[in-house]
Amino acid sequence: MSRPGVKALVTGGSGSLGAAIARRLAVAGHCVYVHTHRATDAAEALVREIVAAGGAAHVIRFDVTDAAATRSALEELAEPDPVQILVNNAGIHDDAAFPGMSARQWHAVIDVSLNGFYNVTQPLMLPMIRTRWGRVINITSIAALTGNRGQVNYAAAKGALNAATKALSLEVASRGITVNAVAPGIIASPMSDAAFDAAAIAKLVPMKRAGTAVEVANLVAFLASGEADYITGQVISINGGMI
Repeated sequence: MSRPGVKALVTGGSGSLGAAIARRLAVAGHCVYVHTHRATDAAEALVREIVAAGGAAHVIRFDVTDAAATRSALEELAEPDPVQILVNNAGIHDDAAFPGMSARQWHAVIDVSLNGFYNVTQPLMLPMIRTRWGRVINITSIAALTGNRGQVNYAAAKGALNAATKALSLEVASRGITVNAVAPGIIASPMSDAAFDAAAIAKLVPMKRAGTAVEVANLVAFLASGEADYITGQVISINGGMI
């Protein structure tokens, strides 16, 4: 069953992937809350763009690693209508070969991607359960499935998020809530463009190109729709055939 017009929260919504997801959910008719921590100007520009195109969107600002501040912001957001679509997209890279990885690098990446998932998702679950319909979509990474040199911290965080996806899906399946993960491969963005040239992409990706944020957003929108009612507990990689 489709639920057009519900509240949708996209964490890390001011980045290129989060922005594409926010735009796509707005096109589907949802009221999108674009989360940011520091990039307020980018989030506000995105909201203006969505509203100008006829959609509904708002900025919400908090640090996902601050449990108390996150809970306070989300409790206010969930009144009077709960968030029924949650896209956990917030995450950071801080790459280094493991022997040289600092404790700060390890904990920073884990804190945003994994502890941030808990801090955001847990306060929203009971209100969502009461509606007996919801979508939780966690953005992970192909690195969690295959590993990647220099990203032990990132792969660990995203791999744990894949496991959490499967466990949480079992807890809430009977309440009409699906929980899935989307694991992108190489997706065109300023960060990936700096890391992978055309020759490297042609070698790594059977489709010989990087994916786009819009392609990932389309998959997220499908999982958030009524067409995906019977899909839960899955880790779906969108990677052009890399694995």
